[in-house]
Amino acid sequence: MPQMAPMSWLYLFITFTMIFIMFNYLNYFVFMKTTTNKKSMTMKSLKSLNWKW
Repeated sequence: MPQMAPMSWLYLFITFTMIFIMFNYLNYFVFMKTTTNKKSMTMKSLKSLNWKW
């Protein structure tokens, strides 16, 4: 039965921590882009519906 290459637990911990941080970093900016687009769209729609009676 094959065994894993000898890797220290510290190396594995650092690797998975970096992957986790990069995933959260990218996820944060993806959601920030969508919220800024939604805000600009709502502002445009509010300006077009601003009637003076």
